[in-house]
Amino acid sequence: MMNIETKPLAEITEEAINILFQKLGAVNTVRFLNQFTTGYGNYTKERDALFGRMTLDEIIADIKRNYTDVE
Repeated sequence: MMNIETKPLAEITEEAINILFQKLGAVNTVRFLNQFTTGYGNYTKERDALFGRMTLDEIIADIKRNYTDVE
């Protein structure tokens, strides 16, 4: 029977990130890891606070008014 030493999760995580970094590079490692992070806040409440009862057309018009480089 093999006796395998169990590493702490933090050590495994660090080792895995280092391997990803070596194989994928920094940008792709971050992109890969970002898919596993959960957001924060309450999107529905924030959306309602920002846009209220605005229609999509009103939101687009507002963007165009505030950002002249958007067509």
